Amino acid sequence: MNNDNGIEASLDGEARLAVGGLSQVDPQLAAQWARVRGRLQAEVGEVEYRNWLRQMTLIGLDGDEVTVHLPTRFLRDWVRSHYGDRLGALWQSESPRVRRVDIRVGGAARMAGLAESVVASPQAPTIELVAAPRAEERLERVAETGTLDPRYTFANFIVGKPNAFAQACAQRVAERPASPGFNPLFLYGGVGLGKTHLMHAIAWQLIDPARPGGPVSVAYMSAEKFMYRFIAAIRSQSTMQFKEQLRSVDVLMIDDLQFLINKDATQDEFFHTFNALVETGKQIVISADKSPSDLSGLEERVRTRLGSGMVADLHATTYELRISILEAKAAQANVAVPAKVVEFLAHKITTNVRELEGALNRLVAHANLFGQPITLESAHELLHDILKAHERRVTIEEIQRKVAEHWNIRLTDMSSPRRARAVARPRQVAMYLAKQLTSRSLPEIGRKFGNRDHTTVMHAVTRITELMAVDPSFADDVELLRRMLEG
Repeated sequence: MNNDNGIEASLDGEARLAVGGLSQVDPQLAAQWARVRGRLQAEVGEVEYRNWLRQMTLIGLDGDEVTVHLPTRFLRDWVRSHYGDRLGALWQSESPRVRRVDIRVGGAARMAGLAESVVASPQAPTIELVAAPRAEERLERVAETGTLDPRYTFANFIVGKPNAFAQACAQRVAERPASPGFNPLFLYGGVGLGKTHLMHAIAWQLIDPARPGGPVSVAYMSAEKFMYRFIAAIRSQSTMQFKEQLRSVDVLMIDDLQFLINKDATQDEFFHTFNALVETGKQIVISADKSPSDLSGLEERVRTRLGSGMVADLHATTYELRISILEAKAAQANVAVPAKVVEFLAHKITTNVRELEGALNRLVAHANLFGQPITLESAHELLHDILKAHERRVTIEEIQRKVAEHWNIRLTDMSSPRRARAVARPRQVAMYLAKQLTSRSLPEIGRKFGNRDHTTVMHAVTRITELMAVDPSFADDVELLRRMLEG
């Protein structure tokens, strides 16, 4: 066996170049590659070489550029950043015409999509195999999109003052991932305010084949799934594969990070994954129910890292935003929902957009199934369980204070014997609202208004109802007070 054959055998086929289904080797290039690998192995040591460099595969020489493949994006990035310069220097010492080493993702499984080109060489003809960027290959690397909800897109996200900043930050990351100042992007807010919607919207835009520049690889998962997969990798002794899978993506998205609180080992792995991705220019997007500084139970180094980029919160919805959400959902469902019903739902369900949408979906489904129009009465009947859960206990004292402030009278006038209209009318409004918004009996309400008889309360309720029917301006005042007290 001659020296070249010995080199071929020692490379175990790694310097072979495919030509029309046959295996051929450029002996001079193979010999140079063997010496480069040997010198690199001697410099870094056996353990480090085995962990990071052993899977390098020589692809070919094109002019003054050598192409080397590694099987995963994580390994490619690591070798580029830690050994790229040294590889170039070693190649130049072997062949002065080599000016650059191109390290790419590739391997036996990817060879089917390679394009072939003949490269002229004064020493010997060789064939270079160049990885063709195929859309389906890029989409294969979108690791965790099975759980993405197709409804959660930017087009379906209703923007209002409470969420405008978070939406703008999410849109920026979707358009230009890893932009300075936006990595990581940390979204936080209460349940049902739109964090997950924005996370999914970012992912959908990033993996869209029509995206300018093409789709990028995304891994989206909940913090619980991250923890589960990490534990499973430990049990199966495949932690290196777990690390490579997560660190080979362009964008890592972790939802509900608060579930990693007090999970020290998982936090440690998350921290190292976080650092590895950010250091190689990859985007991180995180969501949680609290800001990084308020997530007690997370290590300080993790909290500091999370707060180092862009932190955006989603505030509780306003009445106007809830109206907009309901109107948009009704339009999507192509169902007529009376304005009074929309306003009623926006008043009653104030803390959770998911419940708000769920309530509307229930009304729409009932209308479609039974062929009946949506009315305020049917909303009361069908949503009694949801409405009961969202009832806020309004006190008579609170009603008296709000009404007194609105009409600029003294709080003591609510229980005084004064009968002047400037005092008596607001007092009647307070009685009316007490009857509408509390479960107190008429005698109980009367006692709170200077020990008045229950018939006085009845008269007040009747009188205010009549005035609201004939005076729109007065009705608006009473309705405003109701909204303030309920919301």
